[in-house]
Amino acid sequence: MIPEEINTVEQLTDKKENTVISIGNLHKSFGKNNDVLKGVELTVKKGENLVVLGKSGSGKSVLIKCLVRLVEADQGEIKVFDTDITTLDNNALNAVRLRIGFLFQNAALYDSMTVRQNLEFPLKRHSKELNPTEVEEAIIEALDSVGLADAIDKMPSELSGGMRKRIGLARTLILKPEIILYDEPTTGLDTITSREISELILAIQKKNKTTSIIITHDMACAKLTGDRLVILKEGLIVAEGTYEELEKSGDEWVRSFFN
Repeated sequence: MIPEEINTVEQLTDKKENTVISIGNLHKSFGKNNDVLKGVELTVKKGENLVVLGKSGSGKSVLIKCLVRLVEADQGEIKVFDTDITTLDNNALNAVRLRIGFLFQNAALYDSMTVRQNLEFPLKRHSKELNPTEVEEAIIEALDSVGLADAIDKMPSELSGGMRKRIGLARTLILKPEIILYDEPTTGLDTITSREISELILAIQKKNKTTSIIITHDMACAKLTGDRLVILKEGLIVAEGTYEELEKSGDEWVRSFFN
């Protein structure tokens, strides 16, 4: 009996240490009649790629914005690196945010800056100890990681949609985040470019051991990148599992995502 109890304690400890994000009873409403999140419960393990699926307006993007408090939750607990971020002051919150990368749908590049300047910007704000040579090396490394070192002096207007996504990802990677939040990373891209972005997400996970949440409507992206998938419906997570498990679900509504 004693060995079983010890093993149980060890398993619980390992599980806790392996959890990077833990969300409990998360609620968010916009106005009186627009309840978007209604008690979401979710954990994400270290090194895991978690895909979040759901119909338009189901709260997927709101969920990850709550994770970095771009949107303030109305109720619930959001633990990141075992710290409840809902209780943090701005300085402590910003320290956590520096460990999290966020790739927005439109890549959010500064149109008036070159690619080099776009990547310099976060380094100048958050890595002031770097000298010019180290800044240049960091920029080249980030661009190499997305296969676009030759675009360093281009303007965003000179880039294709897929290239903009890659540069946005390079800017996210330059601060070496431990968590990356991807908001519709393949939206608006052709099939080939979408697959390239999905493969890049996998390569980043493998190389950097990042933990990621991927919001997507693209089932090819979900299948390729997701270690685990969850589905949001009416403000709650109603299903979770691997792509193959959910594809064979006994719930017709769940299966409808895979048709």
